[in-house]
Amino acid sequence: MGPAELVQAAAMARRFYLENKSKIQIAEEFGVSRFKVARVLETALERDLVRIEIRVPSELDAERSDALRARYGLRHAVVVESPADAPPAFGGQTPPDDAADPENLGEVAADLLGELVNEGDVLGLAWGRSTIHMAAALHRLPPCTVVQLTGVYDAGTADRGSVEAVRRAADVSGGEAHPIYAPMLLPDSATAEALRRQTGIARAFEYFDKVTVACVSIGSWEPGVSTVYDMLSEQEREHYASLGAAAEMSAHLFDTEGRRIGRDLGERCITVEADRLRRIPEVVAIAGGRRKADAIGAVLRSGLVTSLVTDTAAADHLLLETGPGPRPALDRADPDGA
Repeated sequence: MGPAELVQAAAMARRFYLENKSKIQIAEEFGVSRFKVARVLETALERDLVRIEIRVPSELDAERSDALRARYGLRHAVVVESPADAPPAFGGQTPPDDAADPENLGEVAADLLGELVNEGDVLGLAWGRSTIHMAAALHRLPPCTVVQLTGVYDAGTADRGSVEAVRRAADVSGGEAHPIYAPMLLPDSATAEALRRQTGIARAFEYFDKVTVACVSIGSWEPGVSTVYDMLSEQEREHYASLGAAAEMSAHLFDTEGRRIGRDLGERCITVEADRLRRIPEVVAIAGGRRKADAIGAVLRSGLVTSLVTDTAAADHLLLETGPGPRPALDRADPDGA
């Protein structure tokens, strides 16, 4: 391109990319056809006269996010930088690469909920360290009702756990809170059923069919990574392991293919039923770290989750899996009517 062509191309590119003028408007200004304007703009890109740069915050990985969304048929996937990828804090050490950063995941999930929740929605929160960190990071939320979807890990720590998470979300949104003051796991199904009939718990359960957005955590079937695993006896752990337990979400167990197993355990738990979870339009799972990657894949294959907030360590493993398996999650009606 000669100097006159370069100057004209630069002027047209400025009108189009910076001043948001249409090709027809540019053609009228320069006395040429809109087809020539299109050719000039295309040439400007080819000759590097115009550079288009897509930028997202450094802690988000847009490429992995889109690949994960497409591979698993998710509505939304957000991948954040793993602790092992981040520079260590001054004087500190980088965390092991199989660990997630629950605070970072929680902050990103809180921002995502700010996008997904609309005024008048019913937001459901299941017990989990990730959801607790998410609730603590909430700064904006449209007016909505917040309901607890599971009992607590330890009723004696309710003020620091899921009950407090429900209260926090309700305070931010200015809506009603419906907590559940009961343990997640009971000794037997009869005790669990009796608790479900108690007034406060029954009132929370009445909202389960009204939940429009739910937030859940995922655990792998091993100590310290699954709340349910830690609550069971050694004999019970071995029993469910023999059935192929690979993942746990809201006290529901899954094998590596995403099939539910150990349904008798659910009868002893104060938790939202899997069938009700499947009817919720938007279920956001928060989980990361290489250690949880297989469990995340198992739960994604169950079809109960529509969106995921995870990190690069888990995402890389999930993207290298042989096949994602069944992906029925998006058979649900889009909450936006699309």
